[in-house]
Amino acid sequence: MTSSGYTPASHISLRRVGSISASLDGKWLAVVVQRLDRDGVKYMSDLWKVPTDGSPALQLTRGETKDAAPCFRHDGALGFLSNRQPNDIKPDEDAEKRMQVWLLPAEGGEPRQLTDEPLGVEGFRFAARADRMVLFAPVLAGVAHDKQRETAAERAKKGTSARNFRSQPVRHWDHWLHQSPDRANTHLVLCDAEGKQRVDLTPDVKSEFAIEPQLDITADGKRALAQSRVPGEDRVDDHHIMVFDLDARTHKLLPQGGSVSTENAHFSPDGKTIAAMRDKRTRENVVKPVLTLFDEQGNARELAKAWDRWPHIWDWSADGRDVLVTADDEGITPVFAVNAATGEVRRLTARANGGGHNDVVALAQGGFACIRSTLLDAPECYVHTGQTESAPKPLARLSGFEPAHEWAEVESITTLSTDGVAIQSWITRPKAGSALSPALSQSERGQDRKRPVLLWIHGGPINMSGDAWHWRWNPLVAVAAGYTVVQPNPRGSTGFGQDFIQGIWGNVWGDQCFKDIMAVTDALEQRVDVDASRIMAMGGSFGGYMTNWLGTQTQRYRCLITHASIVTMANFTGVTDHPGFWYMMNGSENPYQDPLGFDRYAPIRHIANWKTPALIIHGEQDYRCPVSEGLMLFEALQYHGVDSELLVFPDENHWIMKPKNIVAWFENVLRFVGAHMK
Repeated sequence: MTSSGYTPASHISLRRVGSISASLDGKWLAVVVQRLDRDGVKYMSDLWKVPTDGSPALQLTRGETKDAAPCFRHDGALGFLSNRQPNDIKPDEDAEKRMQVWLLPAEGGEPRQLTDEPLGVEGFRFAARADRMVLFAPVLAGVAHDKQRETAAERAKKGTSARNFRSQPVRHWDHWLHQSPDRANTHLVLCDAEGKQRVDLTPDVKSEFAIEPQLDITADGKRALAQSRVPGEDRVDDHHIMVFDLDARTHKLLPQGGSVSTENAHFSPDGKTIAAMRDKRTRENVVKPVLTLFDEQGNARELAKAWDRWPHIWDWSADGRDVLVTADDEGITPVFAVNAATGEVRRLTARANGGGHNDVVALAQGGFACIRSTLLDAPECYVHTGQTESAPKPLARLSGFEPAHEWAEVESITTLSTDGVAIQSWITRPKAGSALSPALSQSERGQDRKRPVLLWIHGGPINMSGDAWHWRWNPLVAVAAGYTVVQPNPRGSTGFGQDFIQGIWGNVWGDQCFKDIMAVTDALEQRVDVDASRIMAMGGSFGGYMTNWLGTQTQRYRCLITHASIVTMANFTGVTDHPGFWYMMNGSENPYQDPLGFDRYAPIRHIANWKTPALIIHGEQDYRCPVSEGLMLFEALQYHGVDSELLVFPDENHWIMKPKNIVAWFENVLRFVGAHMK
């Protein structure tokens, strides 16, 4: 037990506030909240009612089920996806394996099932003012609707397991994609708001909706949009926006050129305009997503093109004047309003309040609701007036977490790198004067100085370590054990301008980004509150790669932990799930024509230099950074006599998601660090 009482077990026991939806009158939020099941081995999810006036929350659904994706119907009833029983429409013995649309009546009562899609529902949206619903559902080609479930079960039981592919990609994150005619593909389906009058809008679709499709419908129910994907000329997927006329049952694509993606699309309140993000890909330069508006004819108009940030669209303001976005900004993620007429950008959440914001939804009375978190506080629901540079107001707390301000503190520091560019980092540590844990030596007990440091390097590499909660890499678990956690934002991090991101583009991963981390480490060693002899480094994905690179370039760290990492470069091309993007990210160099040149920053080429003890962690179902990379690194270190361990999770992917595995991850990390940081 740590001095603060915050352990891996208490971390997984918190309720996790997820997506939100605002009622049509803006008076309350439907909130998805995850919780441990009765055996503590998996997460279930319930829906909660959170009034926007700050009144107490009310739990709406219960049971050992997954209730998710809330969306309000035109009559105020609340729709959601669930795998719950019973199925009153038609007996389905495998109902718990698939999601259907359920409805909580506006007047209250028990949920009732609306849809009975044979193979389940993957996503849905109600029209806010019309008797219509659109949804994504898997469909077997050439099989009658009433034979879909039976045929799928028969094929699963007696059919072949062979997969035949003729183009990339063949995998995505943790699953194989479907290109065979006997496997189901996702279709877009139109229904009335009761799930009746079913019409398949895309009967000939193949793999266009196979990867994380997005969906929206106008308030009047006349148009819908769906994000689709097709292979681009550079072998990277182009994302298109398909716009559907729901009366005519026709669709068209928003016009765009080659090597272009249009995504993250949302209809305006009047349905006449679509806001989306669009970017053009080249091997020479990292993409620059630009907020773009499309009229009913598909004509495009760019907004705020000179704004040196990467916005993410969440919603339109209720009056349709602004597009509500978030954007990483120097270590925090505020909410911004971008004026649809002028492109003027206004910061809505005050910088002084910090934090990370997401799931922004407009409220009918003005302003918005969102989920907000910090490094010291778990995600919770907030409301905001919409006024410039003002603080959001907290609503009823759902996580069960008491903010860590009493025993932990956060500091933002800036370090000049080797080229004079400022590198921002977050430091999270035990609060001065708080109880200390066994991670400190006996001579340091009762003092607030010379703490051991865990240097955590984020993934991406185009990403950011922000003042926000992280369920998988949560620094408070380590802080509660007495460590200081430092999270730097080296080259490639978002929120510091396009030139800063460009610094990681091309085959330069081990160059300036490495120098940035060295500069941060230099600065840490000079601090009076850091034990310069006890600094370790760890990271996942790209952070795992960089940890591997550190292992081959320096012996200044006491130990290294590398999670879901990359150790090769040329070989990695053929095993990652999206090789086309890997080519593009590495610029004009070719791993086949010049494998040694392509591998100049591959840790495996310098592995004989590695002397530092290492813990290698990998999920066996990780197809982005396959387990072969972890196995290759472990063998190389074992061959060279390096003190090393391998921790594999056979049932996990790029992330560690199952509660017991999360506890095992943290416990092994703290055990390994404790052994080498004494």
